[in-house]
Amino acid sequence: MSRKLVTTSDGSHTLFVPELGEHYHSIHGAVQESTHVFIKHGLETLPTDDIPLYIFEMGLGTGLNLLLTALQPLGRPVHYASIEAYPLNAEEAASLNYGSLFDEHPEAKSLLQTVHTLPWGEPTALKPGLTIHKLHAKLSELDWAVLPQFNLIYFDAFAPDVQPNLWSEEVFQSLYNQMHPGGILVTYCAKGSVKRAMKAAGFSIERLPGPPGKREMTRARKLI
Repeated sequence: MSRKLVTTSDGSHTLFVPELGEHYHSIHGAVQESTHVFIKHGLETLPTDDIPLYIFEMGLGTGLNLLLTALQPLGRPVHYASIEAYPLNAEEAASLNYGSLFDEHPEAKSLLQTVHTLPWGEPTALKPGLTIHKLHAKLSELDWAVLPQFNLIYFDAFAPDVQPNLWSEEVFQSLYNQMHPGGILVTYCAKGSVKRAMKAAGFSIERLPGPPGKREMTRARKLI
């Protein structure tokens, strides 16, 4: 898969896949989008306590969502599993500028580098209190039995028009079954067919204001 580096409107990078006609992050601002969708309306909405937090990310990609999570004041043990079928190569990972965008976090550059160099297939400490489990596989190949139940899911796959198989009722049913009661799933996507698939899987749906360039985003919750 060929990928081209693109600078988005907030100065942060994304990658463009010519064969899919798709960007990894919004061209209106990669960091703005990820912060708005996954941190503000995902991570920051969870109760603050000392109980370990389990996060699953659909699409490690550039590592931006994981980096933003790692830079938060988590205050409790976090276990972060992320699946990726087409990992970045070393040159692509090194070209991303996220590590230089957070003046208040001088550790960001080394954290991002570590995200892309840690081994696949085994839980490993990214920093004290944050363990990551990188899964090199397609979602259809994933053995859910080896994973814990999750409190929070970052669903950041390519758009439904590009990868419709990843936005099906069957997929959302698998995710629903893997979540703790009260767990939430957040995604940038607000397409009607996607929300219907989520509802059919058992989720309660919230429509929320989207990041720059998008009118809406979606938060889904497992109520029981």
